[in-house]
This record gives sequence, structure tokens and C-alpha cells, in this order.
Amino acid sequence: MVRAKANSNKHSEENLPDWAEHEIKSVQFGNEQVINRSGYILDTYEEDSKIDIQLYESLPDNRTIIEGLNVPKTMAIAEFKKGVVYDFKIKMLKGELSARLIEFLKTKFSLDMDAIYRFELEDLQLMDIESDFSSTNDLGEPEET
Repeated sequence: MVRAKANSNKHSEENLPDWAEHEIKSVQFGNEQVINRSGYILDTYEEDSKIDIQLYESLPDNRTIIEGLNVPKTMAIAEFKKGVVYDFKIKMLKGELSARLIEFLKTKFSLDMDAIYRFELEDLQLMDIESDFSSTNDLGEPEET
């Protein structure tokens, strides 16, 4: 039986050089903004105290999904409901990258990135969307009581 050779022309994944990895790991976060947005929880990671959320309005960096949103240990993730509309209060921290790293990422990986963001959940409130519709039936007509 003849085996096909592995494609030796296949481009192997490149690692970041030590200087770039060090800069990314030691980025200083500042430029703190607190933002309120509505959306819903996609997934929860109780053991890591993180959640993934989808927002209805984009953040200043144009994203509408936040993966790995840090949740304070004081909040009970087990009580969070997936797919239910919440009003989120999110702290957004921005860490600027050096011009050297920005250029390196752009040329070596075709990645247009000038900063790293970290997100922390400050508060969330369950929005009572259903009560807006409870007084009408499926046809939009008032229900009889």
C-alpha cells in the first residue's frame, strides 16, 4: 500500500518572535471606558468566570460579540440566562501596541491591529421584554380577560 506524502509545501504556522510575544503579554491597559449595551448571553464559563455575549449595538471598535467577558466573582454566573435580553454595563480597557509590532503583524500575518482590548462586566440587568407583549395576542389584538 502506498501512502501519500504530507504536503511539504504547506506553510507552517509561524510563531511570534520573543520580543512581540513579550510586548503582547505585558501591554498596559488604560483608556478606560464604561459602556452600556443591550444584548444576550451566548455562552457561560463558570469555572473561568467568563461569558460570551452578543450585543445589539456595536462597541466603539465595531464589534458586536465579546468572547471571554470577565465576570466579577461576586456575580453568580449559574443564575445567568442564555438567549434572554440583558442590559450590560461593560468596562472596556484598551492597550496600545508599538508601531514596530503593528507593522510586524500587518506585514507578517496580514493583521491590521493597533491595540488589544480587555472587557470586564460591571453590571447586568435582565430586561423585561415579554411584558411589552403580554397584553396582546399573536395577532396584535388585545387579549380578552
